[in-house]
Amino acid sequence: MDDLACLADDVNCYNIAEIKIGSKTTISQSSWLCSASHDYGSSAMQLLVAPITIGSEVWVTGDVFIGPGVHIGDGAVVTARSTVLSDIPPWKVASGFPALVIKDRQLIRENFK
Repeated sequence: MDDLACLADDVNCYNIAEIKIGSKTTISQSSWLCSASHDYGSSAMQLLVAPITIGSEVWVTGDVFIGPGVHIGDGAVVTARSTVLSDIPPWKVASGFPALVIKDRQLIRENFK
């Protein structure tokens, strides 16, 4: 986890594979970062493992599930109770089950000169 990144209360990191979190990123309360699952199509239910990468300046809001192998780009926002099963591009807002991009993230640059 890089500088100024934050995991809120009750965040679960099931880090069988590596989970990378960039700088100035917030993972809000009750979210799950899950880097492993099982192959339910197999009677042996083999463990499937893949890293999770969350970029810088990302906000994962409350009660979000992020699955194995997901990459969330810099500056993205994932809205509350979303389930992220595929990559989210940089500077996008994603929402839903499964999470889909719904709009661009627009930063308000007030008082900057």
